Amino acid sequence: MKSGLVRGFLTVGSWTTLSRLSGFIRDMMMFAWLGAGPVMDAFQVALSLPNMFRRFFAEGAFNTAFVPLFSKKLEGGDDPQQFARDAFAGLGSVLILFCAVAMIAMPLLVLAMAAGFRGDERYDLAVTYSRITFPYILLISLASMIGGVLNANGRFTAAAAAPVLLNILFIVALLIGRSAGWDLGLTLAWATPITGIAQLGLVWWDAHRTGWTFLPRRPRLTPDMRRLLTIALPAIFAGGVVQINLLVGRQVASFFEGAISWLSASDRLYQLPLGVVGAAVAVVLLPELSRRLRSGDEAGGQAAFSRAMEFGLFLTLPAAFAISVIAVPMVSTLFERGQFTAFDTQQTAKALVVYALGLPAFVLQKVLQPLYFAREDTRSPFRFALHSMVVNAAVAFGLMPFIGFLAAAIGTSAAAWVMVGQLWWGTCGMGQATRWDARVRRTAPRILLSSLLMAAALWFTLRWTDSIGMARIPELALLVTGGAALYFALSFATGAVTLSDLRRNVRR
Repeated sequence: MKSGLVRGFLTVGSWTTLSRLSGFIRDMMMFAWLGAGPVMDAFQVALSLPNMFRRFFAEGAFNTAFVPLFSKKLEGGDDPQQFARDAFAGLGSVLILFCAVAMIAMPLLVLAMAAGFRGDERYDLAVTYSRITFPYILLISLASMIGGVLNANGRFTAAAAAPVLLNILFIVALLIGRSAGWDLGLTLAWATPITGIAQLGLVWWDAHRTGWTFLPRRPRLTPDMRRLLTIALPAIFAGGVVQINLLVGRQVASFFEGAISWLSASDRLYQLPLGVVGAAVAVVLLPELSRRLRSGDEAGGQAAFSRAMEFGLFLTLPAAFAISVIAVPMVSTLFERGQFTAFDTQQTAKALVVYALGLPAFVLQKVLQPLYFAREDTRSPFRFALHSMVVNAAVAFGLMPFIGFLAAAIGTSAAAWVMVGQLWWGTCGMGQATRWDARVRRTAPRILLSSLLMAAALWFTLRWTDSIGMARIPELALLVTGGAALYFALSFATGAVTLSDLRRNVRR
C-alpha cells in the first residue's frame, strides 16, 4: 500500500510540476506582452469565472461526493460502470443549462467578480472575453469527473497530464497571435475553450482504452444518483464558500488598477508547491482512505494519512520559508520584462510573501479534508468553511482602506489557517486513522528546523549576491539550487529523512 500511495503522489506531483513550469512560460509571455494593464486584468477575470465554477461544481463539490461512492462500488463490484455513466450524464446536463444562463447574465457575473471595473474599459473587455471562455466549465468539469474515475482505478497519468496540454496550447496560441498581429486578449479568450476540448479528449481516450466509455445520454435520477446528490449538496455549499473567499480577493483587487494581475502573478508562484504537493496528496489520498475505511483497516488508514502528512510537510515547509525570503528575485527574474515593470515586481512580491505564509495551511487542508470526505461527511467542512469565509471578508475589507490590494492576500492566508485549525479540531473523535504515527511525530520538528536553517542561509546569501551585483538569472539559480541542496543536507543531518527513505522513494 505504501509503495502504491507514494508512487501515486509522485506521478501526480511530477505531472503537476510540468504543468506549473509550462504555466510559468505561458504567464511570462502573457505578462511580457500584455503587462499588468486593462487587457490582462480583464482576461484574468474572464479566465477565473469558469475556473471558479469548475472548482465549485467538479473538483470541489461533485468529485468529493462522487469519488468515495465510486471507489466503494469499485471495491465491492456493485456496477460501477452504470453509476459512472449516470453521473457523467447528470453533470453534463446541469452544466449545459448553467452555461446557457451564465452567458445571458454575464454582465452581472462580471460585476459580481470585479465591481471595481464598473465605468472603465476593463468592464466591456471582461464581459466579451467571459462569454467566450465560459463554456470551458462544461468541458473541464466533465474531464475532471472522468479523471476521478481514472484515479480511483489507480490511473493518474492522463488526468495529471491534461493541464500540461492546456499550457502548451496557450503558448502556441500566444505565439501564433503575436506573429499574426491578432488581438492577444481575444486570442487568449478563444484559446480557452479549445484547451478544454483537448483536455476532455485526453482523459476520455485514456478511460475508453481501459474499458470506461462515456457518451452523451439522457440523465436518470436513480437511487445512487439521489445518494450522490445528498452527499454533494453540502459540498456544493462548502465549495461555494471557498469560491466566495476568492471572490472577496478579486473584488478588493478590482478597485486598484493592476492589482488583479499582481495577485495572479503571485498566485502562480505559490501555486507551484501547492499544486505539486497539495493536488498530489488530495487526488491520491481520498480514494485510498475510502477503500481502507470501507474495509475497516484503521491501521492502513492511519498509515496513508501519516505518509500524506509527512510528504506534505517535507516539501511545503521549506518552500514556504524559501519563497518568503527570495520573493523579489523570483518575481523579477520570471516576470519583469516587456510591459511588466519594476513597480509591478515590487507589488507582486509583497503579495507573494503573504501567500507563502499561508502555503502550509493550504496544503494541510488538502491532507485533512479527505478524512471527512472518505466518511461521506461534507457538512463539517461546510460549517468550517463558513467560519473561514467570515474571517476572510472581515480581514480583506477591513484592511483595504489602510493597506490597499494587499488586504486580499492577507485575508486569504488568515482564512486558510482558521480552516486548518477547525479541520484539525474536528478530527479528534474520528479514531486511529486521524492520528499521526510515531514516524511523523519524530520527523515533523526536524523538518521545521531544517527549513528554518535553510531560510536563514538564503537570507544571508541574498544579501551577498546583492552586494556583488549578480545578474538576475544566475542569482535565482544559485538561491534555488543552493537552498534545495542545503535543505536536503540539513534533513539528513537532523534525521528528518534517511538515505534509505530517499533511495526507496527514488526507486518507487
